[in-house]
Amino acid sequence: MDTKHRILEEALTLFSEKGYANVYVADIAARVGIKAPSLYKHYKNKQAIFDAIIEEMKRRFLEEANVLQINGADVLADAEIYKQISEEQLIALGNNLFLYFLHDDYTRRVRKMLTIEQFRDRTLAAAYMKQYVDDPLSYEGMLLGLMVSAGVLQAENVEIMTLHFYAPIYLLLTVCDREPEREAEALKTMEAHIRQFNSIYAYKTN
Repeated sequence: MDTKHRILEEALTLFSEKGYANVYVADIAARVGIKAPSLYKHYKNKQAIFDAIIEEMKRRFLEEANVLQINGADVLADAEIYKQISEEQLIALGNNLFLYFLHDDYTRRVRKMLTIEQFRDRTLAAAYMKQYVDDPLSYEGMLLGLMVSAGVLQAENVEIMTLHFYAPIYLLLTVCDREPEREAEALKTMEAHIRQFNSIYAYKTN
């Protein structure tokens, strides 16, 4: 691993252990084994390190999305994929994505950091809202809206349908963060959730 990525790894570990506000650039440099002036050759300040951590998390997610044969960033491309998959395939995909977010160490540490720091730092509170509320609801809302337009799903209110789909999944993720032993239970609930969602919203012909 090169120095630039080692800085991100060590910074993320420190942020998730001590809190963003309690970590200084000198602390990060010391963990990497370099002097602070050397760190500034890679990142101009702590905010730049934080921004790079978020971008690295997004890059890793897109790699995982590719493995799972979805796009993850292009809603039109993903809509075409989701139109073609069966309920069983959707459940398998949902479970795989859930397990990725739960167990990927990098993603997990970012979630821990933002969950804690949202109560202490307005900038990180905004980052939390963007990462776990605004962006996923926006993307899934566009995706489900396209599915409604294509006649795959039906809904009077796509915004509420999006909440119905996303909110239970994120709730189960936070439950497993606190109580890892409930993972198997959460996966069963995920399957039941997806089946019920389909039974409510899948387009039905008379």
